[in-house]
Amino acid sequence: MSLQIGVPRETFPGEKRVATVPEVVEKLKKLGFGVLVESGAGEAANCGDDAYRAAGAEVVPDAATLWSRADIVFKVRAPSADEVARVREGQTLVSFIWPAQNPELMQQLAARKATVLAIDCLPRQLSRAQKMDALTSMAGISGYRAVIEAANAFGRFFSGQITAAGKVPPAKVFIAGAGVAGLAAIGTAANLGAIVRANDTRAEVADQVKSLGGEFVKVDYEEEGSGGGGYAKVMSEGFQKAQREMYAQQAKDADIIITTALIPGKPAPKLITAEMVQSMKPGSVIVDMAGEQGGNCELTVPGEAVVRHGVTIVGYTDLASRLAKQSSTLYATNLFRLTEELCKTKDGVIDVNMEDDAIRGLTVIKDGAVTWPAPPPKLPAAPPPAAKPAVPPPAPKGHGHGAGEPMSAGALATVFGIGALAFWFVGAHAPAAFLGHFTVFVLACFVGYMVIWNVTPSLHTPLMSVTNAISSIIVIGALVQIAPPESGGGRPDEVIRWVAIVGIALTSINMFGGFAVTRRMLAMFRK
Repeated sequence: MSLQIGVPRETFPGEKRVATVPEVVEKLKKLGFGVLVESGAGEAANCGDDAYRAAGAEVVPDAATLWSRADIVFKVRAPSADEVARVREGQTLVSFIWPAQNPELMQQLAARKATVLAIDCLPRQLSRAQKMDALTSMAGISGYRAVIEAANAFGRFFSGQITAAGKVPPAKVFIAGAGVAGLAAIGTAANLGAIVRANDTRAEVADQVKSLGGEFVKVDYEEEGSGGGGYAKVMSEGFQKAQREMYAQQAKDADIIITTALIPGKPAPKLITAEMVQSMKPGSVIVDMAGEQGGNCELTVPGEAVVRHGVTIVGYTDLASRLAKQSSTLYATNLFRLTEELCKTKDGVIDVNMEDDAIRGLTVIKDGAVTWPAPPPKLPAAPPPAAKPAVPPPAPKGHGHGAGEPMSAGALATVFGIGALAFWFVGAHAPAAFLGHFTVFVLACFVGYMVIWNVTPSLHTPLMSVTNAISSIIVIGALVQIAPPESGGGRPDEVIRWVAIVGIALTSINMFGGFAVTRRMLAMFRK
């Protein structure tokens, strides 16, 4: 018998997201599950009851009915006390739980003898778990929305403009933290035309910042900041002091600061002090994305936008929820991918396999027994470093030259002399027909060299190299047919002439069009 998946209305104040959307309901049905949706659950995310019915879900009138009938419950926010009281023995709950921050909730759920999968505990270092990574999905949306909130509170354009009324300088945006949310904010701000600078304790993200159009600001202190699971680690006091000095300099220059520094289970580090806020220009904006855990700014008020020292400090804790339709769609897709892993037989029955590293990491309570924290996942062993090739002994010095030694002037003159004699011999003794073909061959080799090896390597693909070589031979041959040497026996007939002209035209389009298309593709990756 297939199981029923229930999707209740979120009860957290201001939460607009829903755990699944009509498009995903159809996919869940194909896995063999029945889907129950509480009436009005998706209204705030523009997913009406009729849309759920059309997708094959059953809309139930209230939460009590849904919780009593559902075998599996999909939620966004951690369950409230009333929802915990509705959990049945043997029921499975999939939601954000944050077990480190909610030990009492964990004990309450364990007492209900349920199985709980915390989507926030997914082992993100497993590559195959990325399709289920709801944290990344929500962080990307939050980073985008942070820039939109900053633009709304900022009193000028992001991009620089020159108008009849005067010149408008571009906004300067500084982003503290270049994780998923930070990178999303960098790309959004850069696309709006701002000058973007960013910093992160992990030096390896510098290239990612640059690829999105930002400038990486390095702290003048050497320390590695990579932590486990894709997060940054807590840095030493020396590093933090140097970091604060850098932040103080950026605060004086920046128009907008977006902070994203947060390590799950720990209070948000204070990066922006009250003195830094006071040093900012009037009308500047700070968007503190860590507001829910206390904020990265000392003056942040979680859940509110306040003005301090002429600076607007946005501490909203529901950035992902402010794009409810988009975030609900991505979250629903993450849960669907998780359901695929739980139901590989597609018969509407789940198997919480504790031998699977991804599922084991997600499972914080199994049939009433607390299984959190999970042991570290078994990662594949790193490949052994490649052996360095033996350095060949240096070539003995003498009258000859080694493989890497440039050819001397005398040797070069000898080679050219031999080549000239060979060409004279061929020209003096070969028949006229062969000489014409030989000329075409030599010119084709020269043109092929200029077309292929004398062009920037980044513009080439193997197929393009071959087609350009063939095209150069076609062009030379067609030119010879249009205007043959006088010794060739006169003018060609009109049919051959027009075939050659068409060949030149098509080949030219192929050659120049190939380079144009390649340059256009490369331009997609440039700012």
